[in-house]
Formats: sequence, C-alpha cells, structure tokens
Amino acid sequence: MPFAELLPLLKRAHTLSTIGELLGWDEQVNLPPGAAEQRAAQHSAMAEVVHAAASAPRMGELLSQLEATPELSAETQAVVREARRDYDRATKLPPDFVREKAAQGSRGFHAWARAKAGDDFASYAPFLEKNLELARREAAYLGHGDSPYDYMLDKHDPGVTAAAVDRLFTELKRDLVPLVRAIVASPIAARARAAGERLRGFPINAQQMFLREVTGRIGFDYQRGRIDVSLHPFCSGTGSDVRMTTRYQEDQPLDALFSSIHETGHGLYEQGLPAEHLGNALGIHAGMAMHESQSRLWENQVARSRGFWRFFEPRWRELFPAPTREVSSEDLYLAINAVEPTLIRVDADEVTYNLHIILRFEIEKRLFTGELPVRDLPAAWRVASRELIGLEPATDREGVLQDVHWSDGAFGYFPSYCLGNMIAAQLWYRVLELRPAIEEDFARGDFRWLLDWLRENVHAQGRRFRALELVRRVTGQELSPKHLTRYLRERYGGLYGVHP
Repeated sequence: MPFAELLPLLKRAHTLSTIGELLGWDEQVNLPPGAAEQRAAQHSAMAEVVHAAASAPRMGELLSQLEATPELSAETQAVVREARRDYDRATKLPPDFVREKAAQGSRGFHAWARAKAGDDFASYAPFLEKNLELARREAAYLGHGDSPYDYMLDKHDPGVTAAAVDRLFTELKRDLVPLVRAIVASPIAARARAAGERLRGFPINAQQMFLREVTGRIGFDYQRGRIDVSLHPFCSGTGSDVRMTTRYQEDQPLDALFSSIHETGHGLYEQGLPAEHLGNALGIHAGMAMHESQSRLWENQVARSRGFWRFFEPRWRELFPAPTREVSSEDLYLAINAVEPTLIRVDADEVTYNLHIILRFEIEKRLFTGELPVRDLPAAWRVASRELIGLEPATDREGVLQDVHWSDGAFGYFPSYCLGNMIAAQLWYRVLELRPAIEEDFARGDFRWLLDWLRENVHAQGRRFRALELVRRVTGQELSPKHLTRYLRERYGGLYGVHP
C-alpha cells in the first residue's frame, strides 16, 4: 500500500534532519573555537545526506500514486499535502546548492559571533550578503524568484505572505504605539524600573535551581530534554530529545528565568506532538508562529500573572533571601511587568517587544527588494530604532548585530514572534472563556488543565491544519491583533493606571 510505504521514508528523512539539528545545538553550546571550519564541513555533508533522503525518487512515485487515489481520509490528505510540499522543495534544490547553504550557515554563525563580540559589522557584511544571495537563489529554484520574501515567510509559516503580515502589523502598530507612550509616561513606570534595578546579586547556581523547578512544574519532562547555556537562548530537537538553552547574569535574574520559560513553551509543544507520527504532518508543528505562540503564552500570559507568582514567590524568596529582603511583593510584580523601551529585542518587555519585530520585518522587506543594501544596514537600523522604539543604538552590537537569525539565512522568521503573540492572546481569551478562574489553578501550582487543553487543541493536531486555519478552528475567529491589544491594555493599563 503506497501510504504504508511512504511513512517510513518520511520518518527516515526527518530522523536524519534531527542529526543536523543536534550538530547545530552542539555548535552553540560545546564546540571548541578551533573546530568551526570542520563543523561547517560536517553540516555540509549532513545536509547532502538529508537532501538525498528527502528527494528520493520513490517518495515522489508514492506521492503521485496517493494523489491519484480517490477518497483519502482527511489525515492522509494532510500527510500527502505536506509531504508533497517538502518533496517538491527538496527535488528543486540542487545538491551542490544544499551543501553550499549548509556550510555557509555554519560559517555565518561564527562570523556573527565574532562580529558581535568585536562590534564589527564590516567583517560580517560579506556573510550576510552571501546569505541574501543564497535566499534569493533558493526562492528562484522554487519558482518564487519574483517574490523571494514571500517564499522565506512561507518556509516558516506555510501560507503566510508579506501582504498578510503587513496588514496585521499595521493595525497592531496603530493601537500599540499610543499604549506604549502612555505606559512609559506613567509615574508607575519609574517605580517598576526602580524595583527591577534592586534585583541584584542573585547567585547563578540558585537561579539554575529555581528555573529548573519552575519549568519542571509547568510540565517540561527532563527525561526527554535538557537545558544548557548558549550565547543566544534557543530550543531545538524533537519530543524525545528537546535541547533548550538560556544564559545567566547575577544582576539580571529575571532574564534567565523568562527566557527559560519561553524556551520551555517550545519544548512543551515538541513534547506534546504525537510521537507515533514523528516525521509526517500529523506529528510536526503547525508553523513557527504557532510554535512561538506556545512559548509566548507560557512566558507572558502565564508566568507574568499574579496567580503564577502567588505560588512561586515564597520559593523565590527562600532561595534568594538577601537580594529580595527589601523588595515587596507588589514591587516584584511591577519588576516582572516593567515596561521600558530597550534597544535589545530579547530584553524587551511584552508591550514594546512587538515594535522590535515590526522593525525587523520592515527592514527585511527592504533587503529583499534591493532597496536597502547590506552596507547601509547599520544606519537604516539606527533610524528605524529611533522612530519605532524611541532609542538609537550607539553601537552595532546593540543594533543590527544583536540577533543570530540572519547569520544562517533565517530570513522571514522574525514575523513569527509577533504573529505568535497575537495567537497566544487569542488562545488565552478562549481559555478564559472555558476556565475563567484559571489563575487560581496557577496560585496552587497547578498548570495541568492549561497544558492538557493545549495538548488536545494545539499539540495533538500536528500540522493537520496550518497555523492560521488552526487558530480559526480553536478560537472560532480569524487571527486578529485586536486580542493582543486587548490583553496588553487589560494587564498593563490597569497596572499602570492608563487607558489610551
């Protein structure tokens, strides 16, 4: 039977791709500096093997047979649809190109790390130019030479276009900018910043203990995953082997905690995908916007709530008695929900964070049209940051060099974060309809109802439906920024005494 023969071929290609992910995790966590070029060669060789498996002629034959078969079940149709999409992409990319792109991604990461450390954009620019060239070539191979940025968006979120993102972001920006201005002008904002500045001298070993307890309590299975340290927090792997990373600073204890909860949201999604369908559409995520919605929901709607901290605050004070002695519960809550424009995206609060994503989306569009040459990126970034964030970076390290994504050609990924915030808020209001007192669960340290609901309605669905369709099915509405705006107004408007 064609379908029974197709499934192991899909699983093998997926299994091989996870080896490449493991190489990438090790590269950012353990790799000795002198091994960078060898790792580039390893990535190149592994990419060739994965490409051969993903473009095997027999897979194409089986897909054609199945597409000609009447009355396939809805689940089988989903598997065939997504397998065809991946197969066509694999067969249209020449093996030489696949090897070149993989090696370039590895070299680009190390070039970015050096450039960021030395605040040296000029040394990184050639790698970025090469990545743009490869992205355009890839789009052309797939028949999207006239719309390469749409192609890059679709890679991360199937069916999403720049026009759709533009429409959603324009509406969000219209409502978000006055809210940010009102909050920042509130006298309570200064109190929140002052409270955050008092959080100093938190021993890293105790931070590690606390975040391990928190992430385990909300549901992460450490028998099927781990957390390490890297320059830039990330999550990779599959449900049976999730690799998360964070970073620690003694004088910024909330940074490691919330970045870890964010990555745990990704990990929970992977651990909730049906293991029996690993490698096909029934066992893979619905797109990166949906993935980001899971990380942002746990990081923001859950972990910044009063209920969450009613449960965890006593343990926090127990582990850090000295640095928390002079911080009241209300000041702690203000510090957790402090709103202050910052130059660095990963340090941004959840109110201003979306402005960072809109900035990157608008710059990426200009890069792909050719309107913005790579050499002019630092200056363009400074102008956009001043206009959107209200701050201008003094160095490229805190400007265009701050993010890792472009170093390996992950253009079109940034919008997923903001789309994920929109989805998270929309899911959250559906949760509140079903369980209005859910924060009482959190106050008891009980996160099971929420995790079970997400497992049933999001995780278990795999990619039966793409992200925007899944949102509509779960919430009963098309994706809209109005839910995110409502959530931010309700939480921060009340906290800061503003109602723009």
